[in-house]
Amino acid sequence: MEKIVSLCKRRGFVFPSSEIYGGLAAVYDYGHYGTLLKNNIRDAWWKHMVQTRDDVVGLDSAIFMHPTTWKASGHVGSFNDPMVDCRKCKNRFRADHILEEHGIAADKATVEFINFELDKLRHAKKLKCLVCGSTDLTPARFFSLMVKSNLGSPTEELSEENVVYLRPETCGGIYLEYKNTLDSARVKLPFGIAQVGKAFRNEIVARQFIFRTREFEQMEMQYFLRPKEMKEKMEEWKKARQEWYLFYGMDKKKIRLHEHDKLAHYASEAHDIEYDFKSLGGFKEVEGIHARGDWDLSQHSKFSGVDLSYYDEATKEKFIPHIMETSVGLNRLFFMFIDHAYTEEKVPAPSGAEGGDEERVVLKLHKDLAPIKAAVFPLLKNKPELVKKAKEVYDALKPLFMCEFDDNGNIGKRYRRQDEIGTPYCVTVDFDTLADDTVTVRDRDTMKQERVKVGELEEYLKKKLENI
Repeated sequence: MEKIVSLCKRRGFVFPSSEIYGGLAAVYDYGHYGTLLKNNIRDAWWKHMVQTRDDVVGLDSAIFMHPTTWKASGHVGSFNDPMVDCRKCKNRFRADHILEEHGIAADKATVEFINFELDKLRHAKKLKCLVCGSTDLTPARFFSLMVKSNLGSPTEELSEENVVYLRPETCGGIYLEYKNTLDSARVKLPFGIAQVGKAFRNEIVARQFIFRTREFEQMEMQYFLRPKEMKEKMEEWKKARQEWYLFYGMDKKKIRLHEHDKLAHYASEAHDIEYDFKSLGGFKEVEGIHARGDWDLSQHSKFSGVDLSYYDEATKEKFIPHIMETSVGLNRLFFMFIDHAYTEEKVPAPSGAEGGDEERVVLKLHKDLAPIKAAVFPLLKNKPELVKKAKEVYDALKPLFMCEFDDNGNIGKRYRRQDEIGTPYCVTVDFDTLADDTVTVRDRDTMKQERVKVGELEEYLKKKLENI
């Protein structure tokens, strides 16, 4: 974990937010390479979910929604976690997680049950702060995960009359726009609505770098269907989503499907796609695939008074569609791909260098996801003729691929820098280039070098990047 966090900051992937003011816990900014990588992951998901399918359309719903949205969905009344505070060191903890560490199941438990079990541990002198070891912990109380704001006059105080919520998940906007999509997009059951957007949760304990944060991006797809289609479509989507991970280079042994044995009251089936994180010490959820029934649309129809049923022209039936969803955290996928790609390996030292093998750090990202596709170097920065030629090569490539020009430091350091940001190919302009118009192309993973004609470089990189 420490190595990945260090790399992400050093190479401009992820920074702590507001760091010059001391930071803000569990909130992060994405630098140049982080933004490029995150956007590439987002685009790969969108291509799989929307572009290559005929039964899924897109949406970009607002972060702010009518407050009744979250009453209908149950978030206002039940979207909370039990917490305890340490009176000595002021750290806060999930009370149910404390009980689980002592072998006591507390998922969805009442605060009375949780405090009863905490008191038993307290009397047995087993209840201690996980940070400082103090036994002076507060009783458990529920803590809302909803982030409140207000709209309207800036002079108004925040009250229940003018409160709005920053959405805790993006699917709410999909349900609210189900009818408009049905009326405007010429879709018929079964069909899906997909979107990417920010969500916000006032997590009690947000940690593990960007795995659990208070502001994050979700990529969700809600698939509307007839009840009898649920089993077939669930199997289809479970297969499709697992194959997506494998296509983008994930090790089959490190991806697994975990079925829930405890379900939400509205769910008939729920699965998690889990990845075996090196940095977190085991399998953790990155995506959920759930059969939600007709609860969501029924609730919004009830609270809004708007009929959200579907009329099947073939069978002359009118019913509330059931929903199967896939929900994945973009930030978690970002973390997953970095964790999987991060590699330390021994490589031969450059020719003429003293000592034996040296260690390099390289991000072996799938080429489609790599932030930079090719880097162009002049062999020496103090030779104007090499710099000029290298700039010409760079200028020809940058409209076609995400490239960068680098003449800072010796060639070995430039290779290492590009290795650490996951650049698949490095193009070096040297003195032979001036004589025969060829450049050296170095492969990130094999480190093999190949001479390529400048005039053929575009086609060469296209084939390499497309794995032709």
